[in-house]
Amino acid sequence: MRAAEQVQVPPADFQSYYGKPILKVTRWKEPHLPGYLFLGELSGALAVVGAVAHATGRRSLARTARLAATAGAYAGGATLALELGRPERALHMLRVAKPTSPMSMGSWILSVHSALVSTAAASEVTGRLTGLGNAAGVASAVTGPLLAAYPAVLLADTAVPAWHAAHRELPLLFVGGAMTAAGAAGLAASAVSHDRSDFGAAYRLAMIGAAVESLGGYGLETMPGLVGEPYRSGSGGQLLTAARYLTVSGGVAALAARGSRVAAVAAAALLTGGGLCAKFAVLRAGKASAADPKYVVASQRPTASSHDGG
Repeated sequence: MRAAEQVQVPPADFQSYYGKPILKVTRWKEPHLPGYLFLGELSGALAVVGAVAHATGRRSLARTARLAATAGAYAGGATLALELGRPERALHMLRVAKPTSPMSMGSWILSVHSALVSTAAASEVTGRLTGLGNAAGVASAVTGPLLAAYPAVLLADTAVPAWHAAHRELPLLFVGGAMTAAGAAGLAASAVSHDRSDFGAAYRLAMIGAAVESLGGYGLETMPGLVGEPYRSGSGGQLLTAARYLTVSGGVAALAARGSRVAAVAAAALLTGGGLCAKFAVLRAGKASAADPKYVVASQRPTASSHDGG
């Protein structure tokens, strides 16, 4: 019986010149970028809620959603300006409109969306120019989903391995997160309001959003190969795990929220915490994958499907 053959080729050791990262590690900062992602998706989803509520005659919900959407849009714009370092850089991004650039398109979407939700909210507060306000509210229901979803395109369009490889999972995470955030805001509003008639709509939105967001997070954690490793290990993996537990706990708390204001507030807080943790996880996983040469090299290797002509 022959002895087992020894492996002559040592395991691959991924290195780069002088130990430097192959890619320039992103300088996007915390909490600016995660905060912008969360606030933007919240504003986008609430704009849709406001338009639907107005169309179905729920004036109180429409007013609350439009005001909150405006606050989210401007707070998100403020965090983006802080991220850019100098506020005037945000205005410089509007000098051109480049359809092939997700960053350029995102800047225009945020600007147009902010103007629309502001107009709709101002009309709600003052009671003037209701026709213009209603038209702006309807238009914001178009820009809202775009604002919530475009960051997924922006991140996936980069060379950062953990982001580029997740072009299918990130849209689920961000769109689901937008629905969850809006539902959480509705649960919190119902807890402090004497009118609980809108609780059912907020609850359903939160549950659907939590399911979609959890599906996106699960997809990130189970991505095959090295490119999925940053979502399973390190601080990115830990935060993504925390996001899953918080979101599931928020969904469980929401089951008891109909009869308990405390449960409604707890559900809103847990769901919001889950959404924020997910955004931090995506940022940290991207940074980790850009800093380590093994992820960059692995992402450049042809897959089995490419050899098969797939």
